[in-house]
Amino acid sequence: MEDGRLARHSRGKFGGSNLQTIAVDTEKNMRRQLKFRQIAGQFAVCRLPANVSVPAWATAGDFISVTRTADELSIVCPLQNVPPEHKPEVPWICFKLEGPFDFLQVGILASFIAPLAENGVPLFAMSTYDTDYVLVHEDFAGAALGALQKAGHELTNEAESGTS
Repeated sequence: MEDGRLARHSRGKFGGSNLQTIAVDTEKNMRRQLKFRQIAGQFAVCRLPANVSVPAWATAGDFISVTRTADELSIVCPLQNVPPEHKPEVPWICFKLEGPFDFLQVGILASFIAPLAENGVPLFAMSTYDTDYVLVHEDFAGAALGALQKAGHELTNEAESGTS
């Protein structure tokens, strides 16, 4: 549909076609123009064994993420928190999409990361209840900003602190 709404079509309860079709204007949803800001500071993305306790250094700062699975403990935190044995080769910068976004909105993150992927920019994406965050290797910061702005995304002037 041109307005991007979902449409369902179903014929017959027991006879005819029971096939439901959901039509979405994919191009419109995939190419939203979003506002974003850069969170101040450099960040680390670390992988620790799944069975270790969350280290104290991983929980300091205004922007952190700790995710445990059966396979690993993933930590995102300010680079200055990380001990030398866990420092990444390249620091990351972090972009915050200006949310909040409703859970039923589709294509938000895809529209933001598509220009990065098309330009070969390595990224690490995370979501919270309200919004999405995209971390980019610091070496690709210029390419990332150029690709995002060329795609129509708007970098806001307000920097947001990433550490306490």
